[in-house]
Amino acid sequence: MAYKEIVIDLSEQKAYAYEDGYVVFEGRISSGKRGRETPSGEFTILQKELHHRSNLWPKPKGGAKMNYMMRLTNSGIAMHLGYVPNRPASHGCIRLKNGFAQKMYRWANVGTPVYIEGSAEDFLDDLAFSKEYYGDEYATVDFHD
Repeated sequence: MAYKEIVIDLSEQKAYAYEDGYVVFEGRISSGKRGRETPSGEFTILQKELHHRSNLWPKPKGGAKMNYMMRLTNSGIAMHLGYVPNRPASHGCIRLKNGFAQKMYRWANVGTPVYIEGSAEDFLDDLAFSKEYYGDEYATVDFHD
C-alpha cells in the first residue's frame, strides 16, 4: 500500500497530494483570513463526512454546507469544498475548489497525515506587490503552473 500525505502550503494557497514521495495531484485552496488564520503544524484526518453542516458558522447556530469534509482538529478546522477566491478567505478551514475537493476526498483516508506550512501573509504580500507593480489586470501570481 502506498504511503500518502497531504501538504498544505499557505504561502502558495495550494494543497499537494503525495504518494510515496511524489506529487500525484495539486490544487488551489483558500485558507483562513486575517484574524482567523489556519493553524500550521502536523495533523491527521480524523473524520470524513460527505455531507456536513457546520455547527459553528454562520454564527450563532451554524449550518453552512461543508461537503467533502475532512476533519483535522476537534476545534473546527477541516478541509472541505468551498469558495476559493485568489486569497485567504475562510474562518480557518481549508477550502478546496469544486472538482479538487471531490478528488482529495476520494483519495485521502482517515489517518492520512496533513502538514500545514508557510504563511498566508506571504501570499497576500505577493498579491499586493503584483497589483502594485502590474496593476489589477495581472494580479494572479502562480509560479507553479
